[in-house]
Amino acid sequence: MKNNILIVDDLHPAFMEQAEGFGYTCNYQPDMKLEEAFAIIDNYDGLAIRSKFQVDKAFIDQAKNLRFICRAGAGMDNIDEEYALARGIKLINAPEGNMDAVGEHAVGMLLSLMNNLNTADAEIRAGSWRREENRGHELKGRTVGIIGYGYMGSSFAKKLSGFGVEVIAYDKYKTGFSDKYAREVSMEEIVKRSDVLSLHIPLTKETNGMVDDEYFFHFKKPIFFLNMARGKVVKTQAVLNAIRQGKIIGAGLDVLEVEKFPALGEQEWFVELRKSGKVILSPHVAGWTFDSYRKISEVMAQKLGELGLASL
Repeated sequence: MKNNILIVDDLHPAFMEQAEGFGYTCNYQPDMKLEEAFAIIDNYDGLAIRSKFQVDKAFIDQAKNLRFICRAGAGMDNIDEEYALARGIKLINAPEGNMDAVGEHAVGMLLSLMNNLNTADAEIRAGSWRREENRGHELKGRTVGIIGYGYMGSSFAKKLSGFGVEVIAYDKYKTGFSDKYAREVSMEEIVKRSDVLSLHIPLTKETNGMVDDEYFFHFKKPIFFLNMARGKVVKTQAVLNAIRQGKIIGAGLDVLEVEKFPALGEQEWFVELRKSGKVILSPHVAGWTFDSYRKISEVMAQKLGELGLASL
């Protein structure tokens, strides 16, 4: 069968509707397990997936007729990109679909941290009215450092444009990206001047575990720290150490090294993380809104149509 797509994750109907309009047949199996997909993938031209399983070398080798993979999101870390591209497989992702969600979530976490909203709320519910202890910090006049100035980093910078902050950004893989929302700087300037540090980089061999004790040691001022990227980029224990040392004032973590229970609860650092009043956590939902659910599917479908593979 030609021009057919195996969909193994929950996608908005917009993807299927548009893909079928391009001439594809969609097999929507959002509950399908890896072993089930492995058994039939050689019958398909395309695969649409979010984060259900790793599309590794073994899976790609099994997918003898695969021409494209659609990743419903921004990151491609659950796909062996290098091997897929070497096999001539086209890769589609949709960072445009959830960049606004990530930018807004980052701003929300930052404001909550700077104004102690989570701890203040919990204390009032517990019968404690403590104004002085919950005195906040204003964002205006601060310097916000962004690591990674792609779709997500630039979205965060744009969302900050009305707050009266200076936004500086470093990206190892691009230059000349200064715009009206952020100024390109060196990593040295990020370390020297940042009051806020926000990560917006993919998980790669190079970035895995990149943010550790030594990374935080070099910052000249206490910072508010945000990670909306990937959990494994940051050593969680290093964040907790930096909080105890006064290097981090507060941390907003949408992602963690280990996600989902019970595995998360088994980590040595989890008890300290759970008890810390200086950390706000969310379950990897920065890019996952009702709006992005639809927009991601629309962006993927548009890019699939632009490939023009259905007519080949």
